[in-house]
Amino acid sequence: MPITANLEPPKVALAVGAHPDDIEFGCGGTLAKWAAAGCAIHHLVCTDGSKGSWDASQDPAELVALRRVEQRAASRALGGSGDVTFLSWPDGELESGLRQRVQVAATIRRTRPDVVFGHDPWKRYRLHPDHRNAGFLVTDGIVAARDPLFFPELNLEPHRPRTLLLWEADEPDHVEDVSHQIEQKLAALYCHRSQFRSTMGISTTSALSESDPEVAEFRRRLTERLAEHGALANLAAGEAFKRIDRL
Repeated sequence: MPITANLEPPKVALAVGAHPDDIEFGCGGTLAKWAAAGCAIHHLVCTDGSKGSWDASQDPAELVALRRVEQRAASRALGGSGDVTFLSWPDGELESGLRQRVQVAATIRRTRPDVVFGHDPWKRYRLHPDHRNAGFLVTDGIVAARDPLFFPELNLEPHRPRTLLLWEADEPDHVEDVSHQIEQKLAALYCHRSQFRSTMGISTTSALSESDPEVAEFRRRLTERLAEHGALANLAAGEAFKRIDRL
């Protein structure tokens, strides 16, 4: 399969994630690279993140508020404005229905991205329904956003993005070089402190230290994955995607 690499940085990019932190894992390095080149980057988070804790005593409302703060900080860490669109559907209960599709289409028409990022909904053996449904909302939302007879009640001009990049693809065919954005990607991920234990395997609640074995292990896993993705295109570090141009 031929592998392409390094799109020309677009003027506008929109990343759609199921939960707070999904975007940073999926395309944080690419967003940081493009933001530094002048691209306006936008985040759309589909769920409220209310179940993203292993602590049974965690207050869900407090967790929702905290994860919003964390997501805005992560946007800024990547070079964005911190202005994140939250659809706030209950964590674990996201559906790829018409109500959600209207919201995604409206965001695409409002932000008018050249490139859209999202979860690959066709990934084999995916367990989490939110990731799968968020992926289909991206593909379905693009179709609705581009065609003028969909959702005229939005009173927003139709918009057709140029390219769709899907992370977590089983058969990626495009890689973005993020060799110089590893630290920025990590900094954005570290904004999601509520996810240290459950997602990153980091138990500390104090300031992070590279000498902490758990922090070092998370860095190792992340950089190893970036190296694997980069190797697809003979790059030192990369983020890999399924690329779709005929939108």
